[in-house]
Amino acid sequence: MNNTTRVLMLSLLSVAVLAGCKKTVKPTEPVDTGTTGSTGTVVDNTTASGAYGPNDLDTDACLRQRVVYFDLDQDALKPEFQAIVGCHAKYLRDRPSSRMNLEGNADERGSREYNLGLGERRGNAVSSAIQAQGGSGSQISVVSYGEERPVCTESNEDCWARNRRVEIIYTAK
Repeated sequence: MNNTTRVLMLSLLSVAVLAGCKKTVKPTEPVDTGTTGSTGTVVDNTTASGAYGPNDLDTDACLRQRVVYFDLDQDALKPEFQAIVGCHAKYLRDRPSSRMNLEGNADERGSREYNLGLGERRGNAVSSAIQAQGGSGSQISVVSYGEERPVCTESNEDCWARNRRVEIIYTAK
């Protein structure tokens, strides 16, 4: 059986399993998630549907994490960053007018051209992961800075690891 057939069979099996699952929604008591405004009234920061709002970019712990780090010469997303990517994908789903730039970066090792390509591949990897979790590609732009925008300028492994990253920058909330 070739790989295409295997992937197709696995996909169909997954859809069949998911279609057969019954989801029951358990009613919950409303929780006050608002903050007290300057007049002493409670200001609600969330919508009734649980969708993200623009204020959540600064208050939600998951959405405040806007840097995804990579291993040396790698452009594959590490498993520990899947949750962060999922939060940002949900934000894009909840806020169709929002836009983000994914800024790919590399450490100083390697040629300028190699690092620009690596930064772009890293940005595209984060973009693909966001889209796989429901984010829209039309809301995402990828740019590579290669080694041009380091956050650390020392020449050691700790510093290089901090420079191998993709930064998530919201241009419209």
